[in-house]
Amino acid sequence: MKMPVTEYRALRVWSILGNPTAYQIVKLLMGKKLTSSEIARDLVISESLVSVTLRVHRNVDVVRYETNCREEIYLIKDELIPQFCSSLEKFVIAMRKKRW
Repeated sequence: MKMPVTEYRALRVWSILGNPTAYQIVKLLMGKKLTSSEIARDLVISESLVSVTLRVHRNVDVVRYETNCREEIYLIKDELIPQFCSSLEKFVIAMRKKRW
């Protein structure tokens, strides 16, 4: 059975944000605009890893970039992304407290 496009894209975003580096980059970009070198510096990871991760994020419409003097400045593409992360974290906290 073929998966509907929306479900497939949702699964791709979900799996990408399951990567700790990818999730940290999204969290760092919430409410900020940063270059890849600034992200690498703040997360203490290589700029090449940041660049690869940002490319994946762009491919699934999580982030976008603006060009300023030949420099790419990254930002979250839609306000739903921070809301999604917040809801996910609230879910994790609730599940930790829940007694089955």
